[in-house]
Amino acid sequence: MALQAAALLPSALSIPKEGKSSASLKDTTFLGISFSDHVRTECSSALRIKKESNQRKLFHVRAQSVATTTPAINWAASDGKKTLRKGTVVITGASSGLGLATAKALAETGKWDIIMACRDFLKAERAAKSAGIAKEHYTVMHLDLSSLDSVRQFVDNFRRSGCPLDVLVCNAAVYLPTAKEPTFTAEGFELSVGTNHLGHFLLSRLLLDDLKQSDYPSKRLIIVGSITGNTNTLAGNVPPKANLGDMRGLAGGLSGLNSSAMVDGGEFDGAKAYKDSKVCNMLTMQEFHRRYHEETGITFASLYPGCIATTGLFREHIPLFRLLFPPFQKYITKGFVSEEESGKRLAQVVSEPSLTKSGVYWSWNKDSASFQNQLSQEASDSEKARKVWELSEKLVGLA
Repeated sequence: MALQAAALLPSALSIPKEGKSSASLKDTTFLGISFSDHVRTECSSALRIKKESNQRKLFHVRAQSVATTTPAINWAASDGKKTLRKGTVVITGASSGLGLATAKALAETGKWDIIMACRDFLKAERAAKSAGIAKEHYTVMHLDLSSLDSVRQFVDNFRRSGCPLDVLVCNAAVYLPTAKEPTFTAEGFELSVGTNHLGHFLLSRLLLDDLKQSDYPSKRLIIVGSITGNTNTLAGNVPPKANLGDMRGLAGGLSGLNSSAMVDGGEFDGAKAYKDSKVCNMLTMQEFHRRYHEETGITFASLYPGCIATTGLFREHIPLFRLLFPPFQKYITKGFVSEEESGKRLAQVVSEPSLTKSGVYWSWNKDSASFQNQLSQEASDSEKARKVWELSEKLVGLA
């Protein structure tokens, strides 16, 4: 998520105040029932799904019957061909900030059914209404990434819906820069890495089979990165810098009991925990690409959509920072990007035929043109990517 040049402000703005505590995640009372009571998208119609399924079967039969005389149509080609149906995209953390802006941008095209995967059902509904997203374009489903049980329940609920899965966007994030002590997930992992990385890791692994089964022309799994996790940038070199070290803390479970709550095994730092989680996100994207792209044709990508200085991601920062950071980005660094613009950028990575290259970290220049950016040495370390993957598998119960 966007934190570009945050620390270019006076260092005093990021110094935690005594007695400042981090906010804990609050669950919603809609666990297990929000989906069934509030499905609003077209994909909830069993009749439509059955009809489309029959149409697809008929299409495949016809295609096979002429295969000997006509070259097969390459539906995965990024040549701008229209799809046979609307796409279905799951966006985590879609009740505010980048996630909500992306949902709105996609809804306005009329080409997507959007699953807003959020902790707080009512907040998501209110946000969608406030943003002007038409009810027929979205469904809110409960997902608390700080609970692996909630992740599994979400996957089960999603599959019960009968919806196809064409694109998964791992966007939600926790950022606790002023926290002096770690907060933990339901399974006892440090909250930032446990939510931003481990929750998304399990979600992505479980939904990979659903993506494989999609017949959509361009299937994608997108994990939102951050410039602050890239130490080859100015913002990424502002202390505390991201550094996974030998990952002894991750190997120990990030519990803060028998091991450190930090990935590298060091002393807890809320800002660094967030940055480390983003490195894990970007490494995970590359390992997905290495393991599955050639086999499945799924596009795996990450991105930094720009500095969204007004996002709720900064709600746990000190008040003076929240006051000064937006004008600092607008008038000093010139790096300010509105939530609306950032949502359009992520929507491009979801849907644009020109952005189908896999294993890429996308960024945008001052003219809002996308380009393939370079990851830092650590964030592109293939051996670290493999190790993060294997340790994460054990922590979420997949190995």
